[in-house]
Amino acid sequence: MAVMIGKTLAEWQQTIASNSDNVFALLKAHLDSLPAPDNAWIALANESALREQIDALLPRYQQQPDALPLFGIPFAIKDNVDAAGWPTTAGCPAIAQVAERDATAVAKLKAAGAILLGKTNLDQFATGLVGTRSPYGAVANAFNPEYVSGGSSSGSASVVARGLVPFSLGTDTAGSGRVPAGFNNIVGLKPTKGWLSATGVFPACRLNDTLSVFALTVDDAWQVATIAGGYDAEDAYSRSNPATAPAAFTASPVLAIPDELRFFGDNEAEQAWQAALGALRVSGVTLKPIDFSPFYQLAEQLYQGPWVAERTAAVGDTLRHPEQMDPTVHTIIAAGLNYSAVETFNAEYLRAELARKIQTALADVDALVVPTSPTIHTIDEMAREPIRFNSEFGTYTNFTNLADLSALALPAPFRADGLPAGITLLAPAWHDRALAVFGRRWQQQLALPTGATGHAFPAIPPTLPGSEHHVRIAVVGAHLRGMPLNFQLTQRNAVFAEATETAASYRLYALANTRPPKPGLFRDGDGAAIEVELWDIPRARFGEFVAEIPSPLGIGSLELADGRWVKGFICEPAALNDATDITEFKGWRHWVGRKETHHV
Repeated sequence: MAVMIGKTLAEWQQTIASNSDNVFALLKAHLDSLPAPDNAWIALANESALREQIDALLPRYQQQPDALPLFGIPFAIKDNVDAAGWPTTAGCPAIAQVAERDATAVAKLKAAGAILLGKTNLDQFATGLVGTRSPYGAVANAFNPEYVSGGSSSGSASVVARGLVPFSLGTDTAGSGRVPAGFNNIVGLKPTKGWLSATGVFPACRLNDTLSVFALTVDDAWQVATIAGGYDAEDAYSRSNPATAPAAFTASPVLAIPDELRFFGDNEAEQAWQAALGALRVSGVTLKPIDFSPFYQLAEQLYQGPWVAERTAAVGDTLRHPEQMDPTVHTIIAAGLNYSAVETFNAEYLRAELARKIQTALADVDALVVPTSPTIHTIDEMAREPIRFNSEFGTYTNFTNLADLSALALPAPFRADGLPAGITLLAPAWHDRALAVFGRRWQQQLALPTGATGHAFPAIPPTLPGSEHHVRIAVVGAHLRGMPLNFQLTQRNAVFAEATETAASYRLYALANTRPPKPGLFRDGDGAAIEVELWDIPRARFGEFVAEIPSPLGIGSLELADGRWVKGFICEPAALNDATDITEFKGWRHWVGRKETHHV
């Protein structure tokens, strides 16, 4: 039986495709191979739970394998997320209740074929960035057990970092889906709030919670998020993607960095950050320092003001039983009783003002890049300063959901002491795909071993799958890069995807009396392959773009040389009567270049 520890989604998929009749045996052997004891888990599936899940899916997979892209792949969920038939504890055994149904995101993953292997440890009530505030024990760092794993999604990060599952779900309110990723050399995708449903998730702060995804690679995290996400009418805070954000960064990305950084005396963390900046520059990124004071100020609001009362509301009557709670967690959450409604409204007004300043600061850059955490501490050190050190961990994470940002935590150059030191990219809401496109290139560039598995970074596809929130359009003339109408694309957040050719069945014409000069493309059996550029434009901006196209041009469907069909420019046949056939030049650039050369 194949050893599956440390395998990515693609590797699991390949193994399962060639062993579909033996998936139960494969997963049973995998389950039996897991280390024990292991306090990263609160509960693990037994043999009957595995068989029940697999038997319900196998007939459909055998008939329609493409309909179950995650068939047979084990995953884990943080134990504040419901799974039917499993207790949900939120790290507090006294409130444990057996869930009657799956959380919406879990149900979607199961519907895609994924097999729930277990539920993971966490800082109680998801209150902490440390991974030590749990009655089930402190989860150790995957690289050095003396150090914290990070939290609150400690177990979910640990089981992925060690390759026990290829992906897991965590939650992220203040950084719980990013700090553990940074401390364990894995990817932590913190989606835009409302993309992944919160139905079936025990809340920490409903206004600022989101499910998150841990994986060894950005590709895996992205695939999981796109399956698990989507609008859910049952979740009052669920949102639909407005389809206005770019599909990727600009060709020469500009990333903001804090003008003043805090590392709290951790020189090794600072040196790792400088190494990451050097790697970013090598990749062609321009770094732009910005005033970071609004970010710092907003980060402080999450725990040092009325926002903590959201946690008080979430735990309810349990707060009256401090003996049932972790002492540090009880101290933090009980502080919410100290604030009035007036103070809460004033805190919201301040949040809105700071969030607007943050959005303005990010308007002229592709994204912000920060250290995922400015420092790390041992488990013993954390026991001595549980609140202060936790607060330090949130320096570059606490503001994110308050400012409605998307985020992606990525592995980065290691510290000199051998511990991971990640970076995090942040951008406005719904820029998740753009972050992922950059993140996967970053992982390819660094090619670090995955998690704590020691496995080499795997080969990945050249691009992410197409996006339902973007339209791929072929341009052939004045909208090409460097041409006079290209701004009509770029001002609508369209990004260049690739240069290619049409099928060999088109003719190209230079149209008469057009300003600026434009070509017309016409499908003809006696044609040739014509050079085009493919651009991805946000779906919500596509109509604006089409509305500016003058007669005799329009948008139709074009066939590409590799058989793909995309939207693209076409021309009314009547306009070709007085046009010049320039098909022999195979592209507008060649024609324009030939004219300029001839004129000289």
